[in-house]
Amino acid sequence: MQKYGLLIVGSGAAGLAAALYAGRYKIPALVIAGEFGGETSTAGKIENYPGVKAIDGYELMKIMKEQALESGAEIKNGKVVRIEKAGDLPADGWRIAIETGEAYEASCVILAIGSRRRHLNLPNEKELAGKGVHYCWTCDGPLYGGKTVAMVGGGDSSVKGVNFLAEYAKKIYLIVRGSEVRAEPVNAERMKQHGGKVEVLLEHEVKEIVGGKVLEKLVLSSPKHKLGEELDDLVVDGMFIEIGFDPDKTFAEQLGLALDEKGYTKVDTMMRTNVPGIFAAGDATTHFGSFKQDITASAMGAVAATAAYEYLGSLQSNI
Repeated sequence: MQKYGLLIVGSGAAGLAAALYAGRYKIPALVIAGEFGGETSTAGKIENYPGVKAIDGYELMKIMKEQALESGAEIKNGKVVRIEKAGDLPADGWRIAIETGEAYEASCVILAIGSRRRHLNLPNEKELAGKGVHYCWTCDGPLYGGKTVAMVGGGDSSVKGVNFLAEYAKKIYLIVRGSEVRAEPVNAERMKQHGGKVEVLLEHEVKEIVGGKVLEKLVLSSPKHKLGEELDDLVVDGMFIEIGFDPDKTFAEQLGLALDEKGYTKVDTMMRTNVPGIFAAGDATTHFGSFKQDITASAMGAVAATAAYEYLGSLQSNI
């Protein structure tokens, strides 16, 4: 079984930045990619990454992948299903199994697994996924040229989604459960420029998703409704759900990592977890709090690789 100095789980901004720095430290490193590029690859146009005026998220991840490969890291496609200790001593490292049945060993591991998109968890949502119900507006938005769509969510990502969809759809409803839209001023101003094409429905909530083979309509509630009153029907061709993320806790629970009350992995300033030899970086960690950006994920990946380099040095000095 091939053994590496470092294994990185995830190929988003955090994972690829960690791979780049690992290569510069001359650490034999392997990245198990999972879904390439993480959420950044479907983020659409990015205009706030320092040094780049504007770039598509997928293109940014391609560049970061090229940098990681050129630095000496290896990248393999696959999904990690299990991480476990390879022996009783810290120097024995970790054994990693992927879904194809292949296994690898590494002296230390960086978890850069990001977060999972939240769903509305309504009846019919799963059945109509890809049939009018969507979670990636950059992927599926172009399918709705000249049609009517709804965007569910009140944060910056949902407003960015509305601005993207405005290039294709004839009408967009932004359905916001709260009493206000919370977006970066530049994105909010851009949305206003679409005029009547965009209609914001504050204090509305999707209660039902109606459709057979495809989405037919949404049933909404709002403050005007009282118990027993009929709800509003909103006929749309498609719906995009952009209501945030939950941290991926799969390996954290498997490895006994300390989590906060929301399930994010606790790390120190060097991305060390409570388990020696296991580091974490990116959106699934507590570092930077609720501020989740490509720039912060990349920074955490670089720091985690540096901490891994120091950890590997400590193992050598103890032999």
